[in-house]
Amino acid sequence: MDFIIVSGMSGSGKSIALHALEDLGYYCIDNLPAVLLPQLSDYLGQNTEGLSDRAAVSIDSRNRQFLQAVPSSLGYLRNAGFAVRIIFLISDDETLVRRYSETRRRHPLTNDTTTLIDGIVEERRLLSPLEQDADRRIDTTSTSPYELRAMIRQFVSGQNQSGTTLVFKSFGFKHGTPSDADYIFDVRCLTNPYWETELRDMTGLDNTVIDFLETDGTARELVNQIGGFLDHWLPHYDESRSYLTVALGCTGGQHRSVYVAQRLVEYFQYRDAPVQVAHRDLNMNSLPT
Repeated sequence: MDFIIVSGMSGSGKSIALHALEDLGYYCIDNLPAVLLPQLSDYLGQNTEGLSDRAAVSIDSRNRQFLQAVPSSLGYLRNAGFAVRIIFLISDDETLVRRYSETRRRHPLTNDTTTLIDGIVEERRLLSPLEQDADRRIDTTSTSPYELRAMIRQFVSGQNQSGTTLVFKSFGFKHGTPSDADYIFDVRCLTNPYWETELRDMTGLDNTVIDFLETDGTARELVNQIGGFLDHWLPHYDESRSYLTVALGCTGGQHRSVYVAQRLVEYFQYRDAPVQVAHRDLNMNSLPT
């Protein structure tokens, strides 16, 4: 049975992710107590009639029994015949504080003596063992619910692909670096299209910007060197990682980083490697990129 655990910071979008999985045909349970996991595995294993062969549960920081023994808990499920995968959602502290200020919900780790920010810090500590075992970490700081649902669909659709899936993510340094990145490459060494007035409102997806960046061959050289580096080291991840997120950053995330991310997708598609692309800050910019 395909069994997905959805976890992460409170306020990072776990409910949205779980609903997306439910729409994809998963039998979903929100915040199942850890003590019931053995009973759930037995039930799903013995009563498949009328149920999907795919299930998902969300685990949050209140589930301390599970978190205190992550390896043994995951081992039990796998020994019971479950193909366990973990999706872990993160957001930066400022975003989590803002989200809670916009809702009447209380953070699960706050009380009369624990502030919201203290609760967030403690939650990160409690969840760190599960985050380290995650198959896919998703930073939802700048992600809309629609984009998160699309990422969940991509995660599910990629389950039958062999090897590590490369996720290329463009971003702007002025908006902060992506928390879910495994590698970060700074592409601000490339000539900046922003300073060409006619290119200012375009993006790295536009042919005019692409032609501008490829004029002297420097951009292609950078893409080939990053691609060659990943080509060399990617096989070392095949047995241990389902996803590898490679972030490409320029100043604002509109021109250069978008161009490089798209070119790297092409580079690896020709090598039959599973790839995905996301442009975190596209169309957010009014300053130089």
